[in-house]
Amino acid sequence: MRFEIMRLDDVDGSAIESTVVDAASVNRIVQQAAAIGQRIYIRPADTAAR
Repeated sequence: MRFEIMRLDDVDGSAIESTVVDAASVNRIVQQAAAIGQRIYIRPADTAAR
């Protein structure tokens, strides 16, 4: 399964960057974001997103 991860702006919460990753990479990205206090949004990726 693939997931879209969006990095969110600290001020208004808008998406400033988006990437699609496999399920195995989600935990690593969440840990990195938590370590630096970065806000992210994760959702299942559309099959067309690559």
